[in-house]
Amino acid sequence: MTIRQNRENTKLTVAIEGRLDTSTAPELEAALAEALENVTELTLDCEKLEYVSSAGLRVILKTQKVMFSQGSMKLTHVNEEVMEVFEITGFSNILKFE
Repeated sequence: MTIRQNRENTKLTVAIEGRLDTSTAPELEAALAEALENVTELTLDCEKLEYVSSAGLRVILKTQKVMFSQGSMKLTHVNEEVMEVFEITGFSNILKFE
């Protein structure tokens, strides 16, 4: 998995590429924990995200909870396969997608 960050003032975009699973979820969690200070708008760019497991969903939900208290979070460019996981798990009802 590759994680790219682009920050402009209080806006942060994090592009996730590859598989977000048990072995890579801790890497994303650590990167987000470091990056979210003073962020009010978070965008997770999922254009190149191929797969998300329950471990990945946990990191996304944890991040959503943090951002709920300090601003907003959205996911962009989610492909059909990954969106299906969000729909089956009910995450599509609690996350914002564009």
